[in-house]
Amino acid sequence: MKLAKLFARVADLEMGPRADEEISSLAYDSRRVKQGTLFFAIRGEKADGHDFIDQALAQGAVAIVSERPAPANLATRWVRIPRIRRALAEAGRAFYGEPDSLLRLVGITGTNGKTTTAFLLESILRAAGIATGLFGTVEYRFAGRVLTAGNTTPESLDLFSYLADVVQSGGQAAVMEVSSHALAQERVWGFHFAATVFTNLTQDHLDYHQNMENYFAAKRRLFEGMGTPPPHLAVLNADDPWTERLMDLPYARRITYGLNSSAQVKAKQITEGPAGLRATVVTPNGKLEIESPLLGRANLMNILAAAATATGLEVAAEKIEAGVASLALVPGRMERVDAGQPFLVLVDYAHTEDALRNVLKTARELARNRLIVVFGCGGDRDRVKRPLMGEAAGSLSDLAVLTSDNPRSEDPLLIMSDAMVGLQKAGKAYLAEVDREVAIRKALQHAHDGDVVVLAGKGHETYQVLKDQTIPFDDRDVARKILRGLGYRRKVSNEKH
Repeated sequence: MKLAKLFARVADLEMGPRADEEISSLAYDSRRVKQGTLFFAIRGEKADGHDFIDQALAQGAVAIVSERPAPANLATRWVRIPRIRRALAEAGRAFYGEPDSLLRLVGITGTNGKTTTAFLLESILRAAGIATGLFGTVEYRFAGRVLTAGNTTPESLDLFSYLADVVQSGGQAAVMEVSSHALAQERVWGFHFAATVFTNLTQDHLDYHQNMENYFAAKRRLFEGMGTPPPHLAVLNADDPWTERLMDLPYARRITYGLNSSAQVKAKQITEGPAGLRATVVTPNGKLEIESPLLGRANLMNILAAAATATGLEVAAEKIEAGVASLALVPGRMERVDAGQPFLVLVDYAHTEDALRNVLKTARELARNRLIVVFGCGGDRDRVKRPLMGEAAGSLSDLAVLTSDNPRSEDPLLIMSDAMVGLQKAGKAYLAEVDREVAIRKALQHAHDGDVVVLAGKGHETYQVLKDQTIPFDDRDVARKILRGLGYRRKVSNEKH
C-alpha cells in the first residue's frame, strides 16, 4: 500500500519519504520489522520504541513514524505526526481494509463484568448463527484461532489485523472488552462500534487515572466516539449512578438494563441456587425465559447486559435464550473446582472491593455452613483499595486468608499489611500467609461439609508476577492438587449408556 494512503485521514503530518513509497507491513515492535515495514516508534510505559529505531532500520524498515522531529540523518525516512497512537490506528485501519466497518462491532467497558458479558454476548451471537470474534482479558478467539490475551484490549494495529481475519473467515461480528487504559491511550481510535455497553464503575486503576473523574472520563470516550460519531446503540446499566452522565450523548438508540424498575431490560421471578440462575427477562421486544448455569446476582446483571445488547442488535428471543443457556462457564469467573470434596470451591478474578463484595455475597447464599475466602492485592497498583478489600473480605466471610496476589516490584508483606488494616477493622477471624499455595492449602484444610471456599483475585491467570520473575501458578490447578492430596476423589459413574 502507498504511504500516502495510510495517512489519508491524518492531519498535520510532516512526511520526509515519497508519498508513493510502497509499504508491505506495519509494526510498532522492532522484532516484527522486515523488509518494507513502516515502523511506529511509540514511547510506552516500560519501553521506548525510539530506542529500537536502528534495529528496525537494519531489519529493513522503509521509514519511521514518530511524534518527535526528524534527526538530520533520517529526514527522508521520517514521518512526524502529532498523535502516534491515532496515526497507528488510522494506518492500521487503512492497511487492513477497514474491517471494523464490515462487522457488527460491540465494545464493552466498565470496572466489573466485562469478560462475562462479552462471553455471554458471543455465545448468543453464535447461537444465532453469527460467526463472531471475541477479544478480552482471558483470550482472543477468532477465525478458528485462540490466542492468550496480552492486554484486555489489543493495540489497534493488532486488533485491525485480527478483525480482518474475522472478515476473511466469514465472520459477521466481533465482541471486545475495552479497558480504561486502552481508551486513555487511544487504542480504539477510529473504530466504528455498532454498540457499546457500560457495565458499572467502581474504584480501580487509580494508580493510573489518579481519581474517579479521570477514570470515568476515559470510559465515557467509548460512548462519545473516538474520531467517530457515538455508537448507533448504547447499552447502559440503569442501576449504576455513573450512567446518568452517559445519557446525554446523541445515540441513535439507547437501552437501559438492570434490576431497577425503570430499566428497559429487567429481570423478574428470579431463582438462584447452586445449579445457576432462572429468571423472566422483560425487554422492549418481549419476554425472555432465561436459564443459566452461572451463579449469583452479579452474573444476572451480566446476562441482562448481554440480553439488552442482543435485543438492540435484533437477535431473536429464542436465540438469546439458547445462547445464555449454552454458556457453561467463563474461565476464572465463579469457576467451580470439583475434586469430589463435600464443600464448594470457587475461583474468581475479583480484584476490586466491589467485585469481591459481589462474589462473597453470592458465595454466602450458596453456603450451607461457613464462607472462607483467600485473597490478596496486586503490587504496583492502586494502594487505596487494599484496606477496602481487606474490610470486604473480613466482614463478609467467616474466615479470611490474606496472601500474595501478583506483587510485581513491591514487597508482598508490605502489600499484605495495607490490606490487613481493613481485615482488622472488620474484627473477624483471619489468617495471613505470604505463600499463595500454602494459603490455599490452609483454607482448604479448614473447609468442611457445606462450606464455600472462594479463591479470589487471579481467576483465569496461569502465572504469578513476582519482583524478578513470572512463575507458573493457576489457582484452579493448585486447588485440585491440594484437594487430591487431602484425599478427595471425584466419583466415576459405572453406569452403562
